[in-house]
Amino acid sequence: MADETGDPLAETRDRLIEAALPNVVFDGWGKEALDAALEDTGQDAQMGALAFPRGGVDMALAFHDLMDRRLLEALEDTDLHAMRIRERVTYCVRARLELVAEHKDAVRRGATLLALPPYAADSARALWSTADIIWTACGDRSDDYNWYSKRAILSSVYSATVLYWLGDESEGSADTWAFLDRRIENVMQFEKLKAQVKANPMARMALTPLSQALSFIRPPHARPKNGGETGGGAGGETADA
Repeated sequence: MADETGDPLAETRDRLIEAALPNVVFDGWGKEALDAALEDTGQDAQMGALAFPRGGVDMALAFHDLMDRRLLEALEDTDLHAMRIRERVTYCVRARLELVAEHKDAVRRGATLLALPPYAADSARALWSTADIIWTACGDRSDDYNWYSKRAILSSVYSATVLYWLGDESEGSADTWAFLDRRIENVMQFEKLKAQVKANPMARMALTPLSQALSFIRPPHARPKNGGETGGGAGGETADA
């Protein structure tokens, strides 16, 4: 899926990433792969510097973003709401990995680069973006702290699954999908525990101060405008058995 913003630089960035992928296997996300992509696409070095100011790390992030947009496009043609919540999330994570199945070395190179301390914030934002796309596609309508907790937890699940997948040599990545199922089950158990706590009067009373503090937390789309109020509550869909 090419960039649809009409931004020529963004479109060029996508083309350069596509052209760089065959060389990333050998050269990693860096100058050599970028130079080859510039030559293949007929671009000059100045365009490369504009598209990827920080070089390899910006290339790795652009690759991640391109795959996120392809996931979004693929999910638009999928009837996720015919599935249970756990099936939707599992399907989306699996679909995201299957999109890069032919570029495993590029993912490995990117993960290694983004694991460096200077790029921790970039890596976290990239994972958050993927988690947000998945939860939004799954129908999440949370308008409180749950919006953040769901994405934080899924970011962790996705990151762990990617790392497992990179070392998985089982046929058809069967071991990875089993690993993913176990991680999603952990998430569903956590969601069930939250629901049980909310349903327990004594637990609700004990957690009232915390609940009051959390009630002020709103995701970007639900924050009050001009001092107005927004509806509270967890919203969205919760875990199913």
